[in-house]
Amino acid sequence: MFWRMTGLTSASPVDTILEKENFTLEELLDEDEIIQECKALNGRLINFLQARRQVEQLLRYIVEEASEVSENKQTFKFPFIACEIFTCEVEGILNTLTEDEELMKLLFAFLKPDHPHGALLAGYFGKVVLCLMTRRTAQFMSYVKGHPEIFHQLVDLIGITSMMEVLIRLIGADETAYSNYTDVLQWVDATRVLDLLVDKFNSSDSPEVHANTAEVLCAITRYAPPGFAAKICSPSFVGRLFQNALDNSRPKSVLVHSLSVCISLLDPKRLLQSSYQSFRSQLSHGSVVIANPETVNGMLQCLGELLKLLDVTASEVVEFMSVLFTLGSEDAEKELICLGALRRVLDMFFEYPYNNFLHHQVENIVSSCLESKKILLIEHLLHECDIVGKLLGAERQPTVSADWDKPTISAQGRSPPRIGNIGHLTSIANKLVQAANTSRLIQTHLQENTEWVDWHAGVLVKRNAMENIHNWACGRPTSLHDRARDSDDEDFRDRDYDVAALASNLSQAFRYNIYGNDDIEDAHGSLERDDEDVYFDDESAEVVISSLRLGMIRIDERAVNDRSTGSLLRHHQIRMMPTRL
Repeated sequence: MFWRMTGLTSASPVDTILEKENFTLEELLDEDEIIQECKALNGRLINFLQARRQVEQLLRYIVEEASEVSENKQTFKFPFIACEIFTCEVEGILNTLTEDEELMKLLFAFLKPDHPHGALLAGYFGKVVLCLMTRRTAQFMSYVKGHPEIFHQLVDLIGITSMMEVLIRLIGADETAYSNYTDVLQWVDATRVLDLLVDKFNSSDSPEVHANTAEVLCAITRYAPPGFAAKICSPSFVGRLFQNALDNSRPKSVLVHSLSVCISLLDPKRLLQSSYQSFRSQLSHGSVVIANPETVNGMLQCLGELLKLLDVTASEVVEFMSVLFTLGSEDAEKELICLGALRRVLDMFFEYPYNNFLHHQVENIVSSCLESKKILLIEHLLHECDIVGKLLGAERQPTVSADWDKPTISAQGRSPPRIGNIGHLTSIANKLVQAANTSRLIQTHLQENTEWVDWHAGVLVKRNAMENIHNWACGRPTSLHDRARDSDDEDFRDRDYDVAALASNLSQAFRYNIYGNDDIEDAHGSLERDDEDVYFDDESAEVVISSLRLGMIRIDERAVNDRSTGSLLRHHQIRMMPTRL
């Protein structure tokens, strides 16, 4: 795209259309440069588009499905261009829309139950609404306040992701939008949005509806106004969540997403990011989560029924338990111990040796118990749960059991594979050793177990040394243990290179023409050359290594014709070609 300059370029195709005596909106929408001209605030174009008749037609392209006999332009292109025109945020066009009650009514007619709700137009509708919410906040919220049925309609369509995003922004559960209209949202607290949302777990069987409902509720736990926050943390609301989750007649997705809301209530930032690195950081225990005690107690009332589902849907329940242990709530810890929850999840850790998500959560629970330094938890972990005995038992039998009564068995006719949780076993064992340094109770328990002492000295210490990645060479320089440098150049310069090995490799490469070139035809005869001709000494290797430190190398074209490749290298006929690696 080039800038147009007066007198040097032809007129814009949009201006050409506007100069006609009779032209239509469709002609403009069909012109590829119309969006560019809108952003450039083309006066004649803006004057035409901001007229009520044109704004109404643009809205109809967004909220009304094209007929089956319509052309592709009317089905796809025109709705897209119409949406882009609104989101260009042109003052005149937005004023025409927000200041006209009938046009706003036409826009929100898309939410009516008898209206078709295709995903494509729903996306365009959502973009226009979010634009109005940001640029015309007062007028937009005034209209919504006068039409509270909009909340009901959005909740009914929450299975559509675009509608979910609009609802999140509308109720102020978004950190970027909430600050824009804090005062306007005070009346939203009085609506029944929370009740409508939690009822979706009971009234719909769609996994998409359950997932999006949970997303809205989790967003409320993070950014919602105080009124919403107080309601969602109340024991009555938590009780309704668990009532739906524990209903056996409901789909499994209800349990999964209801528990995700409960987890977010206990730790609002836990589900904020979805990347793997963020998930790994959640397993650290650098900070203690502080949850509302009333919220925790409301969940504990249903904990017994929830733990009965461990054999049905383990991962979600174990994650919920993991969060409870990180809270440091004595009531929660006593209830979990009384119900045998910790002992059961440890058993599952060994019963399902390939469920990596389960292993992460169980290791997280064990870490929380050890780091809490609470005698009750530690004694339960060491004695009732017998964590040391279970670790040693798994080490004695590091392959999958052939017992058909267990959930994980090896395939018939094949040797049993190695269990997949050895890494987590090692990590838990190291945590026990580390905790023993500050806990007399743990230290005594480990020292009195002779099998542990022998295994620690004969297996764990050696395994830790072998699995220390800082000592791995892997064909690369061995000085990888010092990673505190900020300069890549210093790190490169200080590495200990095996010059003899590099010299041998480079010699073989040139001898067998690995770095051959179509233009070097004479090099094909190098296989029959005498060994002396291809000798590549340590001095030559040092030259090549020094060159690599500065940049890529290229053999001088004048030296290509030299029949003696070994002579070329020996006399260092190398030309430097600096570059940034």
